[in-house]
Amino acid sequence: MGSVKDYFSSLGSGISSLLKGMTVTGKEFVTPKITEKYPENRDTHVYPDRFRAILVLKYDAEGRHKCIACGTCERNCPNGTITVETKMVETPDGKKKKKLDRYIYDLGSCTFCQLCVTTCPTNALEFSNDFEQAVFTRSKLVKQLNYLPEVPDPEPTPEEKAAAEAARLAKIEAAKKAAAAKKAAAEAAKAAEQPQAPAKDEPKAPAADKTADSE
Repeated sequence: MGSVKDYFSSLGSGISSLLKGMTVTGKEFVTPKITEKYPENRDTHVYPDRFRAILVLKYDAEGRHKCIACGTCERNCPNGTITVETKMVETPDGKKKKKLDRYIYDLGSCTFCQLCVTTCPTNALEFSNDFEQAVFTRSKLVKQLNYLPEVPDPEPTPEEKAAAEAARLAKIEAAKKAAAAKKAAAEAAKAAEQPQAPAKDEPKAPAADKTADSE
């Protein structure tokens, strides 16, 4: 008797489970479909802004980027995905300046953690939505992000040139004064260390002849 009861109990639970499953299936029949017709809708599909596909440098309308080659992104990358190569250039005012030479990014090892973007001090990086990066060899996943020709810096105005020249001359003059003061201080210290010679006794006047006095 107990086995018959268990049989009908398990049968009822099975039918209940089946009805629940069929209810979910029935709802899916009337639910609007979200299947993407890719690649037919490639030109009209809108991708979420937070989707991270590939790292890119931000370029302005003049073809300039904001990267100052500080290397912060390279140091913070957990996988060594980024390599920043720099070069030294001379500015119009005669100073040396470090600039970006090549920005190498390995998409194949990127974890899309966005540490490079969030820690960039000049906001020069971002992740784009261009996810179509399929290639046949891993070497093609290594990309140079500064792909545009380097735009030369604008020439300084005559006023800026005059100010830079005046600052350079003032710096040279200050260096000369500092060197002269240092030399004078060294000479004074050297003179103070030398022992002074004792003063010589003045010659005494010859004693008067007593004979002449008596006369």
